Amino acid sequence: MADSKNNKKMVEAITSMDEDFTQWYTDVCIKADLIAYSHIKGFMVIKPYGYALWENMQALLDKRFKKTGVQNVYMPLLIPESLLAKEGELVNGFAPEVAWVTAGGTEPLQERLAIRPTSETVFSDFYKDDVHSYRDLPRLYNQWCSVVRWEKETRPFLRSREFLWQEGHTIHASKEEAEERTQMMLNLYADFLAEDMAIPTIKGQKTEKEKFAGADATYTVEALMHDCRALQSGTSHFFGQKFSKAYDITYTDKDNQLKYVWQTSWGVTTRMIGAMIMVHGDNSGLVIPPRIAPIQVAVIPIMQKKEGVLDCAQKIYESLNDFRVKLDDTDRSPGFKFSEQEMRGIPLRVEIGPKDMEQGKCVLVRRDTREKIECPIDEVASKVSEVLVQIQNDMLASAKAHLEAHTFAARNKEEFEDAFKETKGFVKAMWCGDRACEDKIKEDYNVTSRCMPFKQEEISGTCVCCGKPAKKMVIWGRAY
Repeated sequence: MADSKNNKKMVEAITSMDEDFTQWYTDVCIKADLIAYSHIKGFMVIKPYGYALWENMQALLDKRFKKTGVQNVYMPLLIPESLLAKEGELVNGFAPEVAWVTAGGTEPLQERLAIRPTSETVFSDFYKDDVHSYRDLPRLYNQWCSVVRWEKETRPFLRSREFLWQEGHTIHASKEEAEERTQMMLNLYADFLAEDMAIPTIKGQKTEKEKFAGADATYTVEALMHDCRALQSGTSHFFGQKFSKAYDITYTDKDNQLKYVWQTSWGVTTRMIGAMIMVHGDNSGLVIPPRIAPIQVAVIPIMQKKEGVLDCAQKIYESLNDFRVKLDDTDRSPGFKFSEQEMRGIPLRVEIGPKDMEQGKCVLVRRDTREKIECPIDEVASKVSEVLVQIQNDMLASAKAHLEAHTFAARNKEEFEDAFKETKGFVKAMWCGDRACEDKIKEDYNVTSRCMPFKQEEISGTCVCCGKPAKKMVIWGRAY
């Protein structure tokens, strides 16, 4: 009875996602011990378990980056106002979100310093003195850091005034090489999200309205959450020569001519943790893909005061040292331990009790499906390895099925309107390319263009808004 009460109490600590998805999300962030609120509005404390998630994601991404030749650097946190203003489109795009430093100690500064909202300006200022010849190119740099953007409305991981991210900034001798890098990094993000985070995405180009301020083109990977809202999960930007001309980044080419470099930028943030929560979580808490899980396996002894149980649990724990494993030998009840393991999203638990020992077996319980698998104790390491791979694959398959089941096609205005009245998810529809139609769709249906997918389909020949000849198939949706 005590175990049942503990289980119920822990589950009741989070709101049902069907009742209030937004509150469910916030409850999970707090109850799963990922974050705490700080005394500064819009700023959060990322607790050890939440930060361990980010560390694992960072390590996997960093390895992928370095395989493509990228090197890590670190740039200054503060940007002089005059430097930020050199590229007008960028400063205008970020102006409402910039936080400013106006004094150093007790002395007012002669020039305001922006706390970086993004680092194109400082990278460009650095590159103009660092690059002289075609032999210096390309420069493939990335930094792991935090940025500050003064958001009006905040939510853990999804939108906070300070967040962690990586921002890659590369420069190249040719337009083709820069465009190739832009696409390469977008594909890298899509692969990481699918293979490591079990999150399928749709790849495409942002419209002129939705692209990054200062970019010639912005490419995106868009994911669909459990509540069928979209989440932009990573972007890669082709800047062309806008910043190189604004900041005078030139080099002497093989023909002895002075030329401007071609530039890219690409980034993902701790928002990906929010995506993971909303794609995979359930009413018991987190469900974490094994590849990024801070703890992959929890060993939980049953009736641990019985002779030999703790010793057997310890041996199982030691046999699993190739995994990120935790032995929960605290004096709390098994029911509480199970509930905590589920709340924290630990992919697999190993149960061992007196009856299991007598039969020379233990029980593996999957977090994603709650399937119970009996396993000989002396085969537990190989079985755990097998099951963790299966969990990772099954989580991706489940998320893909959800994405496909909630992606719809609308051939005309009536079908488009009905789709957003009656269904939730992504809607594929044709667009004439006119900004006025894009604005009207947002105004009338409270949806935005998520991307123009690389895999184009001809749903119909006309725009769903104005009926004129269509130029692109667009993915539309309601987004975070």
